Amino acid sequence: MTVRGPRAREGGARGAVPEGYDPHAFEPFAVTVDLAVFTVREGVLHALLIRRGQEPYAGAWALPGGFVLPRESTDLAARRELAEETGLPDDLVAGLHLEQLRTYSDPDRDPRMRVVSVAYTALVPDLPEPHGGGDAAHAEWVAFGSYGHLAFDHAEILADARERIGAKLEYTCLATSFCPPEFTLGELQQVYETVWGTVLDRPNFRRKVLATPGFVEQVAGASRLTGGRGKPAALHRAGPATALHPPLLRPEGRQT
Repeated sequence: MTVRGPRAREGGARGAVPEGYDPHAFEPFAVTVDLAVFTVREGVLHALLIRRGQEPYAGAWALPGGFVLPRESTDLAARRELAEETGLPDDLVAGLHLEQLRTYSDPDRDPRMRVVSVAYTALVPDLPEPHGGGDAAHAEWVAFGSYGHLAFDHAEILADARERIGAKLEYTCLATSFCPPEFTLGELQQVYETVWGTVLDRPNFRRKVLATPGFVEQVAGASRLTGGRGKPAALHRAGPATALHPPLLRPEGRQT
């Protein structure tokens, strides 16, 4: 049901408030945003977390986020809160591709009042070190799964977000963003294994990558020793494709 506000009376562009409508007939509730932002560092999946500076859950790890202001969209609120609570530069945050994950609306998810949260997620390379600000006492990249209890229902949000970014690697070329400009297929495989939480079959992975048009391009005459006893591994760079056709699907039932 769409409820028209007082501004709807001005000019009638959005229609008028129905006669006899009582805006106090429904219990008020707040809307927040939460952000599950991931990166890969030294072969480990990390999540961007903050230490809460206020009750409830003061001192606990939580996702960056906060309340949506009265004249603000959730998209704008997500970028504002991310910049305020992590200290990341405004221009950097403005350029991030944040994907709306889902809405979390359990009546008891927040002890203060009824709060509905719109969650966003992103998998990003090369963000600088964050620092706390706003309601956050501290901000940090934390290895996924190493943080113990999270405030509110943020553990559920973070798990859902990991599943979403895992799917993103199936259909896009995002994984090459976490490799050096010239990389081996083993280094690319490590990115997939890190995000998916599974070990992939090397020959099968190599075959699928090389059979996907525009995914990677071999660097002519370049190779790198990888520490094994075999011959040096060929080097590749990211190709021109942005989407994978066919997709590079995760093995079923092997996530750790």
